[in-house]
Amino acid sequence: MPGQFEPLPGGGAAVALDDVEISIIRSLAVQLLELIGPGPAEDASDDPLAELFADGPSEPPSDPVLRRLFPDAYGAPGDAPQAKEAEEQRAHSAEFRRYTENDLRAGKRDNALAVIRTLDTLASASAGEQGAVLKLSPQESQEWLRALNDLRLAIGSRLEIADEDDTDLLYRLPDEDPRKPMVMAYLWLGGLQESLVATLMP
Repeated sequence: MPGQFEPLPGGGAAVALDDVEISIIRSLAVQLLELIGPGPAEDASDDPLAELFADGPSEPPSDPVLRRLFPDAYGAPGDAPQAKEAEEQRAHSAEFRRYTENDLRAGKRDNALAVIRTLDTLASASAGEQGAVLKLSPQESQEWLRALNDLRLAIGSRLEIADEDDTDLLYRLPDEDPRKPMVMAYLWLGGLQESLVATLMP
């Protein structure tokens, strides 16, 4: 899947995608939306102020992908603090999560929805053709960049990728390994993300 983002005159980015690539990215974005879940206002009431004043969760998510997308704010992975320090970190993280996670989830939902909407517009505009060129405004490019990062974090979490050494091992997986399709998607999205970053750099 060789598609790479290129800069557009006046800002933004463009990439040629075939039908399979469009379908893969859209499907992954939909799965990410389902994993993140609805916002508090969608869940609880029709009051437009409900989400603004709703407290978020104070405990880390149980799903490892969500823990990767919404990590604790205090205490780096691998740290082994003393018991008292660990308890303080947990308390600070819980408080921070309570006031920020709803907004973080809303932002990630908005980015994933932006990806889905632009792909749907592209698909309807190019009906009957084999793929099309996706053209993104500067704002859409930023939304895509954040969404691609979230998608890679989610897939990387499922693949249990913790560092660069783990990524190197992915290239050596045999074709019959059941993780191979997910690995291919992870590496391809990484290439897309890198090309979009390079495109948006001044």
